[in-house]
Amino acid sequence: MSTQRSQSSQLFQQASKRIPGGVNSPVRAFNGVGGDPVFFERAEGAYVYDADNNRYIDYVGSWGPMILGHSHPEVITAIQQTAERGTSFGAPTAIEIEMAEKVCQVMPNIEQIRFVSSGTEATMSALRLARGATGRDKIVKFHGCYHGHGDSLLVNAGSGALTMGVPSSPGVPTALAELTITLPFNDPEAAAACWAEHGDDIAAVIVEPVAGNMNCIPPQAGFLEALRSLCDQHGSLLIFDEVMTGFRVALGGAQSVYNVVPDLTTLGKIVGGGLPVGAFGGKREIMQQIAPTGPVYQAGTLSGNPLAMAAGLKTLELISAPNFYNDLSAKTTLLLNGLQAAADEAGIAFTTSQVGAMFGLFFTEQTEVKSFAESTACDLDRFKQFFHAMLDQGVYLAPSAYEAGFVSATHTEADLNATIQAAATAFKQL
Repeated sequence: MSTQRSQSSQLFQQASKRIPGGVNSPVRAFNGVGGDPVFFERAEGAYVYDADNNRYIDYVGSWGPMILGHSHPEVITAIQQTAERGTSFGAPTAIEIEMAEKVCQVMPNIEQIRFVSSGTEATMSALRLARGATGRDKIVKFHGCYHGHGDSLLVNAGSGALTMGVPSSPGVPTALAELTITLPFNDPEAAAACWAEHGDDIAAVIVEPVAGNMNCIPPQAGFLEALRSLCDQHGSLLIFDEVMTGFRVALGGAQSVYNVVPDLTTLGKIVGGGLPVGAFGGKREIMQQIAPTGPVYQAGTLSGNPLAMAAGLKTLELISAPNFYNDLSAKTTLLLNGLQAAADEAGIAFTTSQVGAMFGLFFTEQTEVKSFAESTACDLDRFKQFFHAMLDQGVYLAPSAYEAGFVSATHTEADLNATIQAAATAFKQL
């Protein structure tokens, strides 16, 4: 294929005049890998096509939601048929009930659910609800886990596991950041020490049950169970941020994989079939404290948008098919085994991670990466070289060493083998 991307470069220059950084979300700017971002025009199945009509095998999948592949005909038809009846009402619709019933059916730990318009909105709302339900102010998050750009969550830890947070972005008030405690991921001992000191003040802990924003890092045995136990002991709420993992690692989300029951769950991406959407839900007695049944206020003009509900409902219907997830996981394993073999043959220090159809790639001597500190210690320069070598061969990976990858139902064995062959060539260039 041609690697000429002059149209993308020209579009980026035009965009930069009117859009800060030329993009509407920072990771799209390619700052993590260098060069100009690729501008896409269309997508179908496992492929995306850029403004120069170059085709790429896509492992980003719009950052996770395209589990059925791009432009799935049944999803497109559902959107079109719904749009013909109106794109938004700002009033209740029957399809919202259908979606709520479907989500509660496949994720039984969710008894009631509220739909919103983004994953960030979902996590912000879940934290407000947790604070309102417990009457406490402090929250706990984990270093390297991303939960959207809400003020309480744009916080990094200082030195020491129990150091109170400081803002990691201008515009986040220090007073608010001080209510957020940041701990190392996969460290139950640090969590126990935190609750021993602050337990009576902690409203909730929010965690990605499988971290996907410091690359793909699964929980170590006992970590999620320890958080559940600490919350039970101290009256804090456990929030699973399954915006990425929900319906991606399993139909019932990561909570069904690890058999740990959260009090609240946040969702996004697949639940809207690729359209802008988010949701939060959980135990009935907690959700009943959201307005209008309770005093914790949350609202949204486009919440439960019928187009997003239609796309999400059709997607959930299709991924509920027998063996859907077994087949998807097997494809991902085939891909990762091939990549590892290619790296080993080239003598490249490299390892992978996988939970279902979600995966991570790490340039490291370690056989397993378990934390943000270990992820940031990987060879980022080598990842950048690998990313561009793969891009030039028609394989689109996330343009950051800290983002997970995703396989879709439309990736064929030929696609996976072509990706492995491209990687073999790329590894020899490193």
